Amino acid sequence: MASCSWAENILQLLRKMNNFYLPGSRRSSCFRFEIEGAQVGWIPPHVASLLARYPDVFSPPHQGAVTLCHSLDSYEKRSEAVSHVVQALRQEPSLTCLKGWRDEKYSVMPRFADCPLMWMERAATSLFGVKRYGVHINGYTVSDRQEVCMWLARRSHTKQTYPGLLDNMAAGGLAAGVGIKHTLVKECQEEACVPAAIAKRARPVATVSYTYEDEEGVFPESQFVFDLELPLEFKPRIGDGEVQEFYLLPIDKVKELLATDDFKPNSAMVVLDFLIRHSYIDPDTEPYYQDFVTGLHQIL
Repeated sequence: MASCSWAENILQLLRKMNNFYLPGSRRSSCFRFEIEGAQVGWIPPHVASLLARYPDVFSPPHQGAVTLCHSLDSYEKRSEAVSHVVQALRQEPSLTCLKGWRDEKYSVMPRFADCPLMWMERAATSLFGVKRYGVHINGYTVSDRQEVCMWLARRSHTKQTYPGLLDNMAAGGLAAGVGIKHTLVKECQEEACVPAAIAKRARPVATVSYTYEDEEGVFPESQFVFDLELPLEFKPRIGDGEVQEFYLLPIDKVKELLATDDFKPNSAMVVLDFLIRHSYIDPDTEPYYQDFVTGLHQIL
């Protein structure tokens, strides 16, 4: 039987990262954010009240939805109009998420397969509950004795989010108009100094999806997960300063760390997915196996 305390901590992590689905969440009081009749997000009530100041951009809530005005009938018009509103909202002290302004554009669309309807500043996406996509890379090694170790990064203490916590070897958000594989190679090079020739060997293996809420808004997210087996002699190096240190750890130690507060939550989910796919968690010995799998793949 697997360790009950370890499993309970993992279940707690998954509940936290999917708390928008739980009883008592703000989901029932949020307004659907719709563009051209398609839902693209969830707007909390306090944000909807602020948007009422901009009637030339946002229509008043109707039948549980906030929509963009019909005059905003193109990608460019929507993006520009909403950008002006979000810039103005930076003066609102209650909207703390906008203090972490990134100058990064994220695509807004109902599903990943759909054409983007507009772009939005990354820091503002949680105000509108717009789905964000990213790329996470599990960097690992396999010894001659078939022993698996994983490279983990320790985030810089200057990071805006989750400073100082353990993370995947490399990861990054998917910016508007930028491809998944391009993002993978870019993040590997910038964060861990992984040469492009090595990074391109990474295999797409899964997505990890979840939706959580906190005081800054609603966060529907989906991560494209890649496994990258690295040469035994290769060692990642600090690149752009977003990482302070790299560790090569036995997979059992990595599993142990997942159940601590020392791990960035969504990166812990990515590693949990790795452990499941590589049979380091077994359904015969882990009674919560199915709960783990379900918790990694929640889609609104």
